[in-house]
Amino acid sequence: MNKNMHSGHRERMRKRFFEEGGESFADHELVEMLLYGALPMRDTNALAHRLIDEFGSLQALLEADAADIMQRCNVSGNVVLLLSLQKELRRRLVLAEWGERPVIDSVQKAGAYAMNLLAHMNYERAYLICLDAGNRLRKTVMISEGTVSEAALYPRKIVEEALKHQATSVILAHNHPNGVCRPSFSDVENTDQIRRVLKMIGIRLSDHIIVSGDQYFSFAAKKLLYSKEEEQKSE
Repeated sequence: MNKNMHSGHRERMRKRFFEEGGESFADHELVEMLLYGALPMRDTNALAHRLIDEFGSLQALLEADAADIMQRCNVSGNVVLLLSLQKELRRRLVLAEWGERPVIDSVQKAGAYAMNLLAHMNYERAYLICLDAGNRLRKTVMISEGTVSEAALYPRKIVEEALKHQATSVILAHNHPNGVCRPSFSDVENTDQIRRVLKMIGIRLSDHIIVSGDQYFSFAAKKLLYSKEEEQKSE
């Protein structure tokens, strides 16, 4: 495809998008146009097909890890960056729908919020969700970032952030990219240690949410945080 034909095709695609919107476009056509910014002088149609075919679907491609895209598809860093940005932009848009200070006062809300924070991440990351006395969000802080199999939870860091943001209660949230939506032995031990440390400074650990794919596990829902006696005393 020569330069003039290539330019004319892009202009026709852009015009069609502005006139019709994106609904009428096939997945590969949307990726093709997305790649215009990374590859200004190349035909991106064939590459768009190859990327989607390699991962099996548009969703899988946009959720893929940057290093995985680069390794499997042998594409430039600009292409990988443009594709990877879509995932982060989508995550932020979803979180923005919660508003600045949502009330997180149930297992269901905590699970949904944690899933929005952590869904589709390909390595472990842990967050501390700081709440006020009315269970309204004060601050969400990333407290740890690890590998595909582990993100350490340090009680000292958690205490520092909880005090810094004047939390009355907190929710821990981390993900399991390996697809296992249940706590490991170390998850259970660490959670109990953190609960005890927070209790000493008057801050309640309301829940610990583990996210894996489109599922979540709640320590509170499974009664793994407090004994019946402790729950009765807190009421």
